Amino acid sequence: MKRTAIVILNWNGKQLLEQFLPSIYKYTSLEEVDVIVADNGSTDDSLIYLKEHHPDIIVYPLKENLGFAEGYNRALADLQYEYVVLLNSDVEVGKDWLRLAIEYLDKHAEIAALQPKILSYREKYSFEYAGASGGFMDKNGYPFCRGRILGTVEKDSGQYDDPVPVFWASGACLIIRLKEYKEAGGLDPVFFAHQEEIDLCWRLNARGKKIMCYPLSYVYHLGGATLDKANPRKTYLNFRNNLLMLYKNLPEDRYGKVMFVRFFLDYLSALHFILKGQFDNCLAVWKGRRDFYKLRTQYKTIREHNLRESRVRIPDTIYQKSIIRQYYLNRKKKYSQLK
Repeated sequence: MKRTAIVILNWNGKQLLEQFLPSIYKYTSLEEVDVIVADNGSTDDSLIYLKEHHPDIIVYPLKENLGFAEGYNRALADLQYEYVVLLNSDVEVGKDWLRLAIEYLDKHAEIAALQPKILSYREKYSFEYAGASGGFMDKNGYPFCRGRILGTVEKDSGQYDDPVPVFWASGACLIIRLKEYKEAGGLDPVFFAHQEEIDLCWRLNARGKKIMCYPLSYVYHLGGATLDKANPRKTYLNFRNNLLMLYKNLPEDRYGKVMFVRFFLDYLSALHFILKGQFDNCLAVWKGRRDFYKLRTQYKTIREHNLRESRVRIPDTIYQKSIIRQYYLNRKKKYSQLK
């Protein structure tokens, strides 16, 4: 039996499959790897295309669009591989990308999950927003990356090519031990999409597992193939899910302080959207916070379970300063300046 499966979640992405599957065939030893497409109820010709052009690919059809989180949970539920790769359908992989990553994981049993360096498909020498060279989070719950802080994305000149422990690995290309994925509870289906991989990585970190970025392995991510960066739906999911994640994972003595600060920072973001004329995004912030409070009560048991299972109170890959303050007031817009 093969040890590794690449699992691609597809939803009406025939054109993306046509564009990006060839790189997997070119740069992956498929004698050692299965490729699985989990189809989220597509209504285009995705399945016909796969049957006609890639009959070797295993297709796992879902009846409806369950989102990123539950789509992957369903697809991975009955798999028995040692490693699985959650790979976006809009990713072009680089030479030896998977071999290098698996060899590194084989040598480091303490590592639960890993991401390669993620570069922009459109600008090959720039980092890509969703992952760059490894993900971190500040003390107030704002994610950022080595190579991308808020809206500033750096050029890649090899400055972040060293393997480092990170707080989160990007769902655009997440290589994870399947056993660890299942034991941590997988992705939260309520999240639907956005920040669900950060929530999963937080649980792994808290239970003493290590997450790494291994930049010798690299891929190119198109990004925004499902929802554009400025889409109000994306804004809504990011704010709602981020607050749910904080509630699920923050210790009690930290939670109240962080939520107090977030009240002001979130509505400052809403004001920023108003000043930019993005009224739908302003409303999305309010709706995200509203729906967080509606959902919070059903997460009480989950929060208690997560805190009970924690072995690490505050992972050291959480940046113990405000990235908002560092970026806007101290003008530190590159990861290297945070040191």
